Amino acid sequence: MMDYLNQLEPALRTLWFIAIPVSLIFLFQTIMTFIGGDASDGTEADFDSNLEGDMPFQLFSFRNLINFLLGFSWSGITFFNQISSVGLLLLVSFLIGLAFTAVFVLILIQVNKLAENNSFAYSETEGKTAEVYLKIPANKNGKGKVLISVKGSTHELEAYTENDAIETGSLVTVVKAEASGLLLVKK
Repeated sequence: MMDYLNQLEPALRTLWFIAIPVSLIFLFQTIMTFIGGDASDGTEADFDSNLEGDMPFQLFSFRNLINFLLGFSWSGITFFNQISSVGLLLLVSFLIGLAFTAVFVLILIQVNKLAENNSFAYSETEGKTAEVYLKIPANKNGKGKVLISVKGSTHELEAYTENDAIETGSLVTVVKAEASGLLLVKK
């Protein structure tokens, strides 16, 4: 193998020396991603930087470097015989490397859009309609229970009223959600 590489033109040999280790690292990263050994997927920086912001990832990460070098080296090898000018070949390879990185970043952005915060907060119940599950006694004398849907999930929560008792099966509106998780409702 080394004899073959030593016989190549210097530019092509350099591209092969980049492509082989980068491909092995990419293969290793891919395997680790699928078996769960690499959970960050380029979301953490590999160096100290001041790139904090709204971006869900770091542009300058080891994974993005590997993606760039993968596109750069393999496109250079592929187009070596088609593009006679080394400068033009390197430019085309550079642009394809950037495209590889851009595609990865776009995929990361789309995947992060799928992440959804479905944590429940009692304050989200205010103003919503609920169904009385267990009778709510009159005038804060006791607690009943209501069924309420928040973010597509149904919750059974304790409730009280300041008015007349509310029977099971009635529809109520949540007036206030207290920090303790108790809901003030009205018919």
